[in-house]
Amino acid sequence: MKTHNWGILGTGGIAHKFSRALSLLDNARLYSVGSRSINKASAFAAEFGFQKHFGSYEEFLADPDLEIVYVSSPHSLHLEHTLLALHNGKHVICEKPMSINASEVKEMSDAATTRGLFLMEALWPPFQPSYIKAEEILSGGRMGKLLHMRGKFGFIAPYDPQLRTYNIEFGGGSLLDIGIYPIMDILRYMGVPDLIEAAAVLSPTGADESTSMIFKYNDGRLAEAYCSFGTMAGTSTEFNCEKGNLILSRGRDRSQHLLIEYSNDTEERIFTPPAQGYQYEAVEVMNCIDKGLKQSPVVPLSFTLSLARILDSVRKQAGIRYPGRDK
Repeated sequence: MKTHNWGILGTGGIAHKFSRALSLLDNARLYSVGSRSINKASAFAAEFGFQKHFGSYEEFLADPDLEIVYVSSPHSLHLEHTLLALHNGKHVICEKPMSINASEVKEMSDAATTRGLFLMEALWPPFQPSYIKAEEILSGGRMGKLLHMRGKFGFIAPYDPQLRTYNIEFGGGSLLDIGIYPIMDILRYMGVPDLIEAAAVLSPTGADESTSMIFKYNDGRLAEAYCSFGTMAGTSTEFNCEKGNLILSRGRDRSQHLLIEYSNDTEERIFTPPAQGYQYEAVEVMNCIDKGLKQSPVVPLSFTLSLARILDSVRKQAGIRYPGRDK
């Protein structure tokens, strides 16, 4: 099994989670850390056991032995940092959302394709055991046709215009940060909607505190999505089928719950993967690279682009604006 040299670009909270998960994999070498602060890079490297650290992204990416980069900077910097990594010949897994709008996602995708490098959006759910089991049940036929979905993600985020949650310059707002999850599920299982209706409650910064969405399909199917920094809505995705329901949710302890409902039978399964399952994304990246693939068959770039286009449509409908990046 080939060992791959991993680098972490950005040292925020999600980078900590990803690095903790990465350390569980025998074929992932915790190689280097890049930050704009040498002190942050040094502390991060020491905490997780990375071999090298750099106080500039340019130096970090110039290292010829660095192979795969996990981009975990704020949303608004994903385009810049992913392109910089690709230009330096590195494979990339970029934290969601891939970028602020579909035009930028297309630019990133084209850059990876032109250079023959691997690129994937770090979408957590499709690789989790709860989702894999749900997909197995849905495809098994006993549930019948999927007719309706309802997804939500909400928690209380204290209002602070300087934090990434509400800072519009960082691509703040609930839609891009957590609304992407229910939308991702709907896209994955029901496809691109034919009509989107959306409304948002905007914060003083212009970032959306809450956004509600309805997705309509010409064949009569419907789906609903809701995201919020102002309610304790929790995290769940509900699948309503002809002969039963599936409900995916997460407990306060981060455990994954799958409720399976038929007319005369109900079952709940609980999954508790180590490190919250972030390592499964890294496993996918390395497996694809080992096979010579430039995209993941689970999260292909076409899916990421469709997701970005839906997010663009929701923002337009709901009046969410990112100055200079509303393409």
